[in-house]
Amino acid sequence: MEWLNAENVVAVGTAFVGIVASGIMVWYERRVPRRKRVGYRVQMDNPIGDDVRSGRPNRRLGLFDEAPGMSDATLVLLRIENDGSQGIARDDYTGPERHGLTAVFTDRTIRGVSVTQPTDTDHLMDHFTADRGFGYEDNTLRIPRVPLNPREHFKLLVLLSGGDVGRGIRLYGGLRDGEVHPNRSATPDDTPPLFSRAARLISILLTVCVVTLATIVVVRGAPPPVGCERGTLTVTGSTAFAPVVREVAAKYERDCEGSSITVDPHGSTAGIRELAAAAAAGRKGSPSVVALSDGPKPAGLDELRENRVAVSVFALVVHDDVTLKNLSTADVRRLYLGQITNWDEVGGPDLPVVLVSRDANSGTRQVFQRRVLGRGEIANSSVDCVHKDDPTAPVIRCELDSTDQVLSTVAATPGAIGYSELNLAERAKGLHPLDLGGDPPSVDAIEHGTSDYPYREIEYAYTYGRPPADSLASSFLTYLTRGNGQDVIRTHGHLPCWTPEGMRLCR
Repeated sequence: MEWLNAENVVAVGTAFVGIVASGIMVWYERRVPRRKRVGYRVQMDNPIGDDVRSGRPNRRLGLFDEAPGMSDATLVLLRIENDGSQGIARDDYTGPERHGLTAVFTDRTIRGVSVTQPTDTDHLMDHFTADRGFGYEDNTLRIPRVPLNPREHFKLLVLLSGGDVGRGIRLYGGLRDGEVHPNRSATPDDTPPLFSRAARLISILLTVCVVTLATIVVVRGAPPPVGCERGTLTVTGSTAFAPVVREVAAKYERDCEGSSITVDPHGSTAGIRELAAAAAAGRKGSPSVVALSDGPKPAGLDELRENRVAVSVFALVVHDDVTLKNLSTADVRRLYLGQITNWDEVGGPDLPVVLVSRDANSGTRQVFQRRVLGRGEIANSSVDCVHKDDPTAPVIRCELDSTDQVLSTVAATPGAIGYSELNLAERAKGLHPLDLGGDPPSVDAIEHGTSDYPYREIEYAYTYGRPPADSLASSFLTYLTRGNGQDVIRTHGHLPCWTPEGMRLCR
């Protein structure tokens, strides 16, 4: 492998810049210790009189012109803030006086003060009382011992006279394990920068590195994935998982030139039988066939080797005229025993129950019987899902060959109930999924361990024995379970087994 190439140089450079930037931030956090800090900013210092030597013209009306002492008046807005990393209590002010801080306005006389604070800090106002030291005299303003959480602040609007705009304003006071210091403050007319100079420089350097690396990769072209193999492969089995396999097969063929993958689903049981038949008809070795199954293989097929692919979630679906959103497991079992013939018996509308089921080869049906019913379904009583062929049957029950047929039939038949892979059920029109026992059919809830939803199963991929490492079957299974196929699996609403959460559920 060529280590000293353009991609590696840029990648190492980008990593170096990122590490250095992170180190600088760590150094800064260490360099600026966790101290108590009170900062102050002069956010406004404006003339409101006509005799203030500010170099700016001024016009006045009303009280600004008529009140005594306003000819040389100025307004100052002083912001006082806790810009440290620790909260400040009343006892943290160390001065001997009752008040905590003192503001001095050079060559000016204080005429009045107004206190403001953010709406979420109304409690601060209780501290601005005369008995806590709040007051002023000549050019000196006494500020109480106001407790401040980190990033809390208050503002003082001070009316002054007798001096020029821009004269010195100083705030001082004692603070245990801390300091009082001035901060630079933008004036109301300034536009503050979106990022600091250091942040802009680091962002520009990282952007240049990433763009350079991306340009090199695009110009050179992406190499094919490791482990690409040529040849032909047939993937059969589950119809519920077929949309995933079709998309993954198409992606593999695009990524790996010379490969041809045929997806031909007929149901989980039929797919496993097809694989076993292909192995029996072959001379030696593993046939180029992979069978997907909703659940484990039938007993007696020890030569088939399993690969756990994903956790699939299924759902019971009902026609939209059936307004129920939840059924208990006990009611579902009674439905599929023919003991409930009308939906009004379980709190639904006055509609006869129609059971739309899959054929015996269906893994979706086998999972439903194994995980929810705990037994088989009643006998088939209708061919077209509309007319009852067996007049003695308690309800209409029909069997269909694919998940798509079940969904379209349930959506078109008032009172119908069926079952399907969850992602397909959620996208279908005219029907809706049911919760079971109060647990919703949710991949996220199952993944995070917050749901005991029972209608779910591991999706298996079976091969005859262990296919050779350089075979298309082996390469495709790796691509499906551990490569780009994992993204496709998630997109279709399944949980890949080769993720931390998936490994726990697929174990």
